[in-house]
Amino acid sequence: MWEVEQGILINGQFPGPQIDSVTNDNLIISVYNYLAEPFLISWSGLQQRRNSWQDGMAGTNCPIPPGKNMTYVLQVKDQIGSFFYFPSLAFHKAAGGFGGIRILSRPRIPVPFPSPSGDFTVLAGDWFKRDHAELGGILDRGHNLPFPDGLLINGCGWNGYMFQVDQVDQGKTYRFRISNVGLTTSINFRIQGHKMKLVEVEGSHTLQNTYSAIDIHLGQSYSVLVTADQPPQDYYIVVSLRFTSPVLTTTAVLHYSWSTVGLSGPPPGGPTTQIDWSLNQARSIRWNLSASGPRPNPQGSYHYGLIKTSRTIMLANSAPIINGKQRYAVNSVSYMPASTPLKLADYFKIPGVFNLGSIPSFPTWGNGYLQTSVMPADFRSYIEIVFQNWEETVQSWHIDGYSFFVMGMDGGQWTPASRASYNLRDTVARCTVQVYPKAWTAIYMALDNVGMWNVRSENWARQYLGQQFYLRVFSPANSWRDEIPIPKNALLCGRAAGRHTRPL
Repeated sequence: MWEVEQGILINGQFPGPQIDSVTNDNLIISVYNYLAEPFLISWSGLQQRRNSWQDGMAGTNCPIPPGKNMTYVLQVKDQIGSFFYFPSLAFHKAAGGFGGIRILSRPRIPVPFPSPSGDFTVLAGDWFKRDHAELGGILDRGHNLPFPDGLLINGCGWNGYMFQVDQVDQGKTYRFRISNVGLTTSINFRIQGHKMKLVEVEGSHTLQNTYSAIDIHLGQSYSVLVTADQPPQDYYIVVSLRFTSPVLTTTAVLHYSWSTVGLSGPPPGGPTTQIDWSLNQARSIRWNLSASGPRPNPQGSYHYGLIKTSRTIMLANSAPIINGKQRYAVNSVSYMPASTPLKLADYFKIPGVFNLGSIPSFPTWGNGYLQTSVMPADFRSYIEIVFQNWEETVQSWHIDGYSFFVMGMDGGQWTPASRASYNLRDTVARCTVQVYPKAWTAIYMALDNVGMWNVRSENWARQYLGQQFYLRVFSPANSWRDEIPIPKNALLCGRAAGRHTRPL
């Protein structure tokens, strides 16, 4: 029996249509809002070089009013890889509205593996039967979300025959681009009887290690190659929750062409609550130093580990009760959205919307409090960020506008002595990273992209209730070389309403 649920469709599809592009393509994307409430789309992993105007977060853009549209004009500058778009406003992400993004290499740029015979996008994650407004209301009242009702793979549940990887030919190799688009939980991905060769993580070509199962934390994206080297029949594609009790599982079908043999046996089991299994796998993911990225020069020609950092920032997540309600915080500050997007307030010099330095660079371990938190940072500096997690749950952190180097992760409290364990040679560069319970993760990041950039938990309930802030990367030059000017069609709202963008 089918259950009817309310969802957000893009062009009548769930998931939404895939965006295919090539490095340096200019994308013009018109978003028409046919909902009865304001709406925004953001582009997870797209760096929006010099152009945080197009980031699609509430701190950078005014919402698209009901019945109106906004045209995003953005460039996938110097990027390759697997990403996704999603609705960023309110709790819309719980209703769908997401879709895949593929950025292919330019024709003359070598790719470190033969062209696959097929390229499949897999958008998977936890799912709730209650609609987004009801889930948002639960959070607004200061309560935690219930446990997820299930898992979806490309919009389908158990034995998702509507999502068959159909007609794979024996002996051929296929690419799977897998993203965790869920709200609250890490997942594990595996294919019955088949190995997966990891080739790309969020725009970085990796050492081509082989795995039988891969952990994908909230907001993360992985590309694997799978060779159809088994007897022709149907095989389970399995996605299961990680670090939860109970462990929910869902499946789809890998179908060999010309096969008349259906699924056999139970779906293959995978890891459940084991932290060490996941940590060891994370440490095994390395940069392919000899492979080209979006440019012809090898990825390893950028010696990230030899550059001296000029600043260390430590970010500690917490779950304070503020005014009798559950909130989430970074360095004790629980983010409160402003009625005027921070980027517009900054551009028009509107006072009182936010204050620079309204979030400290290190944990205070004090009581949580509400604030529209913005951290200042200098253009062209090279910084170290330590994510410190003293909670019992896995955290997943994303930084808009950037790709960063995952230097190390371990249990306990980070100290300067922890730098002795950093990978200074071939760690992977990515935009979303996990932090295990009672553990830390450290990254290096070159602040080469001026703008107002969202730093957030990818657990959407935590993000919604305050575990986020904005990093203002500032250049005093006020030059088009450093930042693209405000778009002529930028929507203006809040205290920016009635002002003018620019004539040209």
